[in-house]
Amino acid sequence: MEAKTLGSATSRKPVLSVSARKIKDNAADWHNLILKWETLNDAGFATANNIANTKLSLLSQDRIESERRSQSCDENAEQRPREYSAELEALCEELRATLDGLTKIQVKMEKLSSTTKGVWELEKYHHGPDGSPPPMFHTWPTAHFYEVSRRLSDMYGAELLLKRTIVEELAHTADRDLSLTFLSLWLHQPYVQSDSRLLLESMLLETGHWAL
Repeated sequence: MEAKTLGSATSRKPVLSVSARKIKDNAADWHNLILKWETLNDAGFATANNIANTKLSLLSQDRIESERRSQSCDENAEQRPREYSAELEALCEELRATLDGLTKIQVKMEKLSSTTKGVWELEKYHHGPDGSPPPMFHTWPTAHFYEVSRRLSDMYGAELLLKRTIVEELAHTADRDLSLTFLSLWLHQPYVQSDSRLLLESMLLETGHWAL
């Protein structure tokens, strides 16, 4: 229905008004999605930290038990069931649920980027490839909204792939240093670049969500 309205042979003002509203709504959605991502990221770090500690504690108990059996020379001694295995599995399920939540957020980010591109393509259709429509808000051309959305989406997409690797490997590593590296990577999110917050804040300022 929206495409039919935007494509109708009416004046440009309604088209730009609808497009501007979509861009402004997208900026608000970006803000909300990133807040949700950060909340899940913090929760995931706490879970990942518990997984690492539980795993290392389990390995330590295994070594102690192995040494005890070796010293007793009891060939009939059987390895006892690991008390922490159920806890570790529950923590892993919790972390996978967090990853699922992050995945859903990143999918929505991709949709925001795609929608912004659609607004930009529509603008080019109405004004031609060499046209120069006025900014919808203050100074940003529509193409810049797409560039910012694409950059943010790519950052969080790369970060999601890293987190997926951490979820797959963390509970299986027996190396304390590697576990600490995984935890550091999860917390500091290296693929979410330092200018991501500036990009978001600039978009909120440009669209009028925040006062200049």
